[in-house]
Amino acid sequence: MIKNYLRSAFRNISKHKFISFINISGLTIGLTCCLLILTYIIKEVSYDKFNTNAKDIYRVTRSFNSADGAVNLHLGAVAPPFGPLLKNEFPDIKKVTRVYPNSGVTLRYKEKLFNEKGSCFADENFFDFFTVKTVKGNPKTALKDPFCVMLTEDLARKYFGDDDPMNKEIRFGNQFNFKVTGIYKALPANSQLHPQMLMSFNTLNDTTVYGKKNLETNWGNNSFYTYLMFPPNYNVAHVVSQFPAFLNKYMPPNGDGSTNKPSDGTKLSLQRLLDIHLHSHLDSEIEDNGDIKRVYIFSAIALFILLIACINYMNLSTARSTLRAKEIGIRKVIGAQQKEIIVQFLGESVFITYLSLVLAFLLTALSLPAINKVSELGLSINSLLQPVILLPVLILPFIIGIISGIYPAIFMSSFNPSKVLKGMLKVGGGGVSFRKVLVVTQFSVSIILIVATTIVFQQLQYIQKKSLGFNKDHIITIGEVSANMFESFKTDLLKNPEIKNMGRSSRLPSGRLLDDQGISVFESGASLPVKADVKYINADYGFIPTYGIRMAAGRNFSRDFGTDSNNYIINTAAVKVLGWKTPDNAIGRNIIYGGVTGKVVGVINDFHFESLHQNIIPLLMRMPAFANSNYGRVSIKVDGHNVKAAISTIEQVWKKYQPETPFEYTFLDERFQKLYNAEQQQAQLFTIFSCIAIFIACLGLFGLSAFTISQRVKEIGVRKVLGASVQQIVTELSKDFLKLVIIAAVIALPIAWYAMNKWLLDFAFRINIQWWVLAMAGIVAVIIAFLTISYQSIKAALANPVKSLRSE
Repeated sequence: MIKNYLRSAFRNISKHKFISFINISGLTIGLTCCLLILTYIIKEVSYDKFNTNAKDIYRVTRSFNSADGAVNLHLGAVAPPFGPLLKNEFPDIKKVTRVYPNSGVTLRYKEKLFNEKGSCFADENFFDFFTVKTVKGNPKTALKDPFCVMLTEDLARKYFGDDDPMNKEIRFGNQFNFKVTGIYKALPANSQLHPQMLMSFNTLNDTTVYGKKNLETNWGNNSFYTYLMFPPNYNVAHVVSQFPAFLNKYMPPNGDGSTNKPSDGTKLSLQRLLDIHLHSHLDSEIEDNGDIKRVYIFSAIALFILLIACINYMNLSTARSTLRAKEIGIRKVIGAQQKEIIVQFLGESVFITYLSLVLAFLLTALSLPAINKVSELGLSINSLLQPVILLPVLILPFIIGIISGIYPAIFMSSFNPSKVLKGMLKVGGGGVSFRKVLVVTQFSVSIILIVATTIVFQQLQYIQKKSLGFNKDHIITIGEVSANMFESFKTDLLKNPEIKNMGRSSRLPSGRLLDDQGISVFESGASLPVKADVKYINADYGFIPTYGIRMAAGRNFSRDFGTDSNNYIINTAAVKVLGWKTPDNAIGRNIIYGGVTGKVVGVINDFHFESLHQNIIPLLMRMPAFANSNYGRVSIKVDGHNVKAAISTIEQVWKKYQPETPFEYTFLDERFQKLYNAEQQQAQLFTIFSCIAIFIACLGLFGLSAFTISQRVKEIGVRKVLGASVQQIVTELSKDFLKLVIIAAVIALPIAWYAMNKWLLDFAFRINIQWWVLAMAGIVAVIIAFLTISYQSIKAALANPVKSLRSE
């Protein structure tokens, strides 16, 4: 029987090649989209699961409260004393490990000199938490002694070639020699951290590096990512509930004269290791994380496209039902039961779906390289071949085949054989109504995707064009220059006409503003603490002119004023929270910031230091009091007409003053562009999936129009005989379908408006959804639908009426 069904399926595919091609194409494209999205979802939800004890590992986070109790800062890292103290205080904690990232370091081995990123100081039990394969060395002892380092295979090969790197010394920052005590395989892509080298945490005990006392008493440097391991299935809420008492016991008093306890101003929390990648978006993360919202969005898109593909199959199957009516009639006459005919058609449906799945796997394998190139996601088809994934994927076509084929099977098996064989088959209105609902569903989804794609692109365009309050173009950023050489370095650079200006700062625009030391204002001779957060950066007198930031009142820092190391510049947002009416009112006012009293000498206009996801926050600038203070980063404004020459000049001067540090640079505008990579990827993928959804929906509409027009052939013939024009017939045939698309638009547009408004809430600065965007999406859908229908309508209108009326 199965052999007979397969033979029948092959016969029908070869007999109705065009319809079968459309059927298989629709399902193949739909399944391909699902497989592509599935590879993305598998990767996103797999983060950190490779770690043996992942379910029992938690990360300690720290939040800070403003005076009104609201959380104003939440960090994924904590101060160094917390780790050991937590282990001693709570015996249920099995192990603690700390990771202290190093933003960058210069490494030298013989003549090889490179800047390296991705280095971390790590506790000796790091490998008990993170399951990493060690190639050489003992993972239990490799990080035990100070000034030891473990390298990834690639990094070891970069410096040592084919030589054995074990026990060789490598120079760090032209200051310290580290001995190589191990080589390990790089952590997989689905890890939340990817250190290229691990330096022993005990190195930090050295006072020339960090200092043991600092590790035990520095509560302000929240840069240490601290992980706790608990027994299996342990209820961590028991420990978390004791954190306030723990803070009050070990942390020193606030020092501001208040009676507030440490736990009033700061809080510790725990995050599951497995939740960090998709659910954690704190103010400091060791690497950029994903977003569970994106997983939900693309999961919904996959289901929608699969739904459209199934609807498409239903419509096309019923559209060709009249072509198989006599076959069904004959089968019934010779004794076939309705149940057997249903099983036959369901078997054909499942067969076609499995055939589509095979083709979908091939398309997925072929398209993944292009998808990876566009999205930089590093997706792999191997993720689909895991038994736990492959088995459900192989079952899926059976389910899809049944869902897609059940309606056509029941519909066609219900044909009356006597009417079929007499040529009197009339398709009931109920079936047509159901197919209309399917088409409305298809186009509703397509219109939602059209609106979503348009809004995402509009928001990205808004981000790119919005004034940031400074000029980010033609600014090159480089690492710090030794403070005692900076003025000479700057003088040499500014001798060249392609160098316009330069300045130093502790943070660069495009980064986060995280530093806050508390602020008070003087009113009526008294110091009054301000219940607001004012972040700060260190900036020299060259920073503001380099970025073209406008002064709202007062002046910039100047070398001509020796007291400027005790003075401050604030933005207009800070003026408001400090209670002053205008920028001019702020000039000359005394404030205390971080315990240092100084005057406000300037007010700058608000500008977007952070991404447009963030509101503009109160900001204070100060110039460090010490002549030899390092700022961290240097920004250089260059001539936009001669950028290559400017880079060459900077490199030459850099090598003169910093010969032991390789020259590296970035463009500021590229840093801002990277802030919106996720949205760029989203826009590109939305566009692809929107086009696919519309294409499949049009296939379904094509099937329904073919079905309906085939039922109205004689009516069209009569209309032509009575004098109807081609235009009138096309209009008559098209209007019913266009009504369906208009109904779809009425349903889809409010849903799309609501969904995209929710998406835009992630941006502090965003567009308003214009009415014409919604109208355009509806009009585009109508036009696409009309073009799809037109082929069938015009073909029917141009047909010779004699042929259709011959049997009458």
